[in-house]
Amino acid sequence: MYLFFVDGREIGAETARITGPDVNHIRNVLRMKPGDGLRISDGKSLCYNCRLLAFEEDGVLLSLLSRDEDGTELPAKIVLFQGLPKGDKMELVIQKNVELGVFQIVPVAARRSVVKLDAKKAGAKVRRWNAISESAAKQSKRTVVPEVSPVLSFRDAVDAAADFDCKLFPYEHAEGMEETRRLLSEVKPGMRVAVFIGPEGGFEEEEVDYARKRGFAPITLGRRILRTETAGMALLSALMFQLEK
Repeated sequence: MYLFFVDGREIGAETARITGPDVNHIRNVLRMKPGDGLRISDGKSLCYNCRLLAFEEDGVLLSLLSRDEDGTELPAKIVLFQGLPKGDKMELVIQKNVELGVFQIVPVAARRSVVKLDAKKAGAKVRRWNAISESAAKQSKRTVVPEVSPVLSFRDAVDAAADFDCKLFPYEHAEGMEETRRLLSEVKPGMRVAVFIGPEGGFEEEEVDYARKRGFAPITLGRRILRTETAGMALLSALMFQLEK
């Protein structure tokens, strides 16, 4: 069944409206008709099974049939703090990690990040990244659109995650897969989990030391060196299998 994201203000007690570009997609691409079923979400927490009632001049009127309680979200909130990569790799990182169930993505300007964004460029990038997140959420039938937040400095990102229940810090010089397995096994439903991924050049020692002092646990992802766009997906996949029932 098709899923569409709707502004929460358009969802009433018995009916809802879809507006914007999705109207043309529903009418002329999918060629849906009154009586057809579909699902809507406010992109945050509410999801409904609906029936198409009628096409309006600038919208689609829906009847709310039932609250969708099944959900497609992971039972823990995983926030990916991603060191800014080169080129368009960030778009791939967002797309794939949204598919895997990440709750939020925070771009991080680490010391070795090659990309340097001024305020104007950063604003435009964040808008595009959020559009990619919404598209990936639709494709993977997510009921939540993960937010891509504004870019943070490394220290600000670490401080923002200091009170998370679990703080994972993949680091190429960390040793001991058993410790990684132990930490992953302790991730439980309801927890907030921070995952820090470095840029192409990795983290500097000073950054690692600062993260350790703030309670982060350096872990290994194996004997192979993973690219920055691969590392987050590898860890998210492991967490997904740990959390899904």
